[in-house]
Amino acid sequence: MISSTHCPACRSEHAYQDRDLWICPECGHEWSALPGGAADAPDEAGVRDAHGNVLADGDSVIVMKDLKVKGSSSVVKGGTKVRNIRLQDATDGHNIACRIDGIGAMNLKSEFVKKA
Repeated sequence: MISSTHCPACRSEHAYQDRDLWICPECGHEWSALPGGAADAPDEAGVRDAHGNVLADGDSVIVMKDLKVKGSSSVVKGGTKVRNIRLQDATDGHNIACRIDGIGAMNLKSEFVKKA
């Protein structure tokens, strides 16, 4: 093992190397052991669609597959375009609030949509 290094986040001396990453057991921070560390750059925060594109309030998305509407016999067909979405923090995974023509207001999971 390479000599110990200090964690850049909490300055702990207990960091250890695991393949190409250094890991701090005290704060959970991970950083690259390689020069120019690509792992140092934090991932862009936000809600992402099924293809990894970052979504924002007001975007338009396309539903990728048929989705049953809970408590109704209606179905949101795959290929339906939804305009003017609103992002929300949801513990159940339904992180997109929107209004769909013919169905009304509902929440969608970002894993079932793609950015239009």
